[in-house]
Amino acid sequence: MPDHEHYYHAPDLARFAELGKGSPELWEKFSAWYGAVFAPGALSAREKALIALAVAHAVQCPYCIDAYSTDCLEKGSNEAQMTEAVHVAAAIRGGASLVHGVQMRNHLERLGM
Repeated sequence: MPDHEHYYHAPDLARFAELGKGSPELWEKFSAWYGAVFAPGALSAREKALIALAVAHAVQCPYCIDAYSTDCLEKGSNEAQMTEAVHVAAAIRGGASLVHGVQMRNHLERLGM
């Protein structure tokens, strides 16, 4: 399938800042907060990039997956570490789905089943 037929277009990631045109004040606040979140602190910038990559997979954002795959590599992560981070996200997401099975069981119990 040609790239122009995809819903997500990789070049659109570079247009992210355009979202500030409608509300520059809020964009500036978001940008400052975002920058502060990813600055080294108790976690290194590399660790934060791996977390962001895992979360990007959990929320299924292709723009974030591309951005944080690149960011992880630039910050010194390797393919094995990145893949493991994705598996951690998948395990948490799968577990979260399964644990909601308790809700189903509670409902069945209320119905007398």
